[in-house]
Amino acid sequence: MNPVDQINPNALASKFAGNPEDIEAITSVIQTYAKGGRLGDAAIMQPAFRQTATIHGYIGGALLAGPINLLFDWVAANPPAPELEAGIADVDLAETVATARVEIADWFGYRFTDQFTLLKENGAWSITSKVFHTY
Repeated sequence: MNPVDQINPNALASKFAGNPEDIEAITSVIQTYAKGGRLGDAAIMQPAFRQTATIHGYIGGALLAGPINLLFDWVAANPPAPELEAGIADVDLAETVATARVEIADWFGYRFTDQFTLLKENGAWSITSKVFHTY
């Protein structure tokens, strides 16, 4: 089983301050994102993001910046990444807003540090922006 599937929300709740149910929901959103990358299926990861989400970062030396559909197009243009591993390094939660730093290894040979902002709307969490660095 991939490490992102092994994220224990209860362990995160003790590590990261915030409502355990919110930590679990944020963890689920991030798992959805990683699963879409692992399977090479943008449709799987889309529910993790608000339709108005944005992306900014450099990949292969080129700036990728704009609407989140750029990420979905990139995922669709590439094969699955079954070796992709993801883990939550940090969560900062304040009622209806949160940030999460996610470390991803082996996505087409890249290592990513993702910084997500999330919003809780009508009881559901979604990613509003992804800013990333590749190694």
